[in-house]
Amino acid sequence: MLKGKRIVLGVSGGIAAFKAASVASALSKRGAEVHVIMTESAQKFITPLTFQSLTKHPVLTDIFTEPDPSELAHIALADLADLIVVAPTTANIVGKVAHGIADDMLTTTIMATKSPVLFALAMNVNMFENPIVQENVEYLQSKGYLFAEPQEGLLACGWTGKGRLMEPEDLVAYIEDHFANASSSTTSLSPTSNAKKDLAGLRILLTAGTNVEALDPVRLVTNRATGKMGYAVAQAAVDRGAQVTLVTGPTHLSLPEGLAAVERIETGLEMYEAVMKHFDDADVFIGAAAVSDYRPKSYHENKLKKADGPLLVEFVRNPDILATCGEKRQPHQVLIGFAAETEHVLANARGKLERKKSDLFVANDVKQAGAGFGVDTNIVTLVGHDGDEPLPLLSKREVADRILDKMITLREGRLLK
Repeated sequence: MLKGKRIVLGVSGGIAAFKAASVASALSKRGAEVHVIMTESAQKFITPLTFQSLTKHPVLTDIFTEPDPSELAHIALADLADLIVVAPTTANIVGKVAHGIADDMLTTTIMATKSPVLFALAMNVNMFENPIVQENVEYLQSKGYLFAEPQEGLLACGWTGKGRLMEPEDLVAYIEDHFANASSSTTSLSPTSNAKKDLAGLRILLTAGTNVEALDPVRLVTNRATGKMGYAVAQAAVDRGAQVTLVTGPTHLSLPEGLAAVERIETGLEMYEAVMKHFDDADVFIGAAAVSDYRPKSYHENKLKKADGPLLVEFVRNPDILATCGEKRQPHQVLIGFAAETEHVLANARGKLERKKSDLFVANDVKQAGAGFGVDTNIVTLVGHDGDEPLPLLSKREVADRILDKMITLREGRLLK
């Protein structure tokens, strides 16, 4: 898939710059033509000679040094690239590009290109969570730039959290899937440029995000869901012409643009009630939220104090939203659920498909790299009554479009019955 692809690899100044050498090596071994641009700060961590040896191409470091006097290097690379990958991408690079600053070879090339640009983020967890950085990332995403989110773990600075560069093999797989999707589609991969309006007039009810169940005024029970997958489905559906009602739990994400209606909730019961309110009017229900299966039986008005011995908390079941929808559905309605599993993934998803009287389940192993909570990619299997369709590592937006494509087929089948 990468043979003959021309990839510009930008390396910026972070400790993860050494991993970029593995990325360059893997891309070259798969047949890609790799051209490396290094920032001045990147050269403090790793030398240009390393990349030159791996790629067999000169490494560009200075905008005022032109290897070929017959052309401008940054324009030549901008035109040459099938894809520009920046790994690692620092907060500094994100900020520069978001504000149109082009003051070195890397940022100038990015500004001059019409090719896709993939930023593989890597930085201190506090920098990544800084609202300014998050706003810059969201702004660039809205302009069609691609992002490989950082992974969680022990960081070089000593902190533990989200900030590690995606592992080289996972990043290379992400790049391969980018080209695979591009070659099988006549539409752009940019989230903002999908020209299809094949869902025009369709009413979609969708849940996303997590739930929080309070134990006392201080403590709560929740899960790791961030809402990224559900929000990606919502935005894809809007872009394709659907009227989308989103029921969302707590999340730091900006709302998708163009929604018909939004219900913000916190608890599993609140999500259940919101879905029931809108379900009868929906043509399609997609349950992408990580709904709390249980809630504390009792809420304590005051903070529970420490005491000797264990703390025993009794939980009670929350209503099963998708199962309830399965019981009251009309013949024309399509139901799609999500199964975030850690073992027996397909067997569990098939069981849910039958029990909840649904049309499709989107199953993934949240322990698998690139497929868990809080990342921009996913590895899922579409589990249906007609069999399973495994998908490779894709961006969550790409997964969203594949789900919606499948939903169209399911809906056509229901309308023919």
